[in-house]
Amino acid sequence: MISGPSGVGKSTICQRIIKEFGEGLYSSVSATTRARKNGETEGADYFFISQDEFKKQVKAGNFLEWAEVFGNFYGTPKDRVHQALEQGKIVLLEIDVKGAKAVKKLYPDAALIFIMPPRHQELQQRIISRGRDEQADVETRLAGANDEIEAGWLIYDFVIINDELESAVAETIQTIKKAIGVKND
Repeated sequence: MISGPSGVGKSTICQRIIKEFGEGLYSSVSATTRARKNGETEGADYFFISQDEFKKQVKAGNFLEWAEVFGNFYGTPKDRVHQALEQGKIVLLEIDVKGAKAVKKLYPDAALIFIMPPRHQELQQRIISRGRDEQADVETRLAGANDEIEAGWLIYDFVIINDELESAVAETIQTIKKAIGVKND
């Protein structure tokens, strides 16, 4: 499971992990009630569903974990993760701290990796430079970042500082290989 505050580079790092492990890895796609943003693809970035449908799925127990984040619901579909594990695949979850705690209870051997910003100011600049969020959303994300960073140091198995992207990607890939028992190349 990979977590970290908004803007830290989780998605970019996860995209590179997917390329590294190829068909041997399943990257979990979350369901969400938030509106689709420009460039996002149904089933690749998220499964976009209504709040009513999301609540039905929660009631049916179809999520490994779910949460309300910034006014929208997000959840990890249980069936797809179980299917990937049955096929012997590495399962990659890009997930928030609360969700990681919930999934860790179900899968105690899962590795928790936290991607840390080098400095709070740089995190702020990264979020703003993405150009995807309104100012109020930027402020909300930054306010939540401190709690996430504290949790990263306290509960995660591995903490990787994304000061330089290529180094952070390489370190994350090596960490995953170590966690699954793959010898270094």
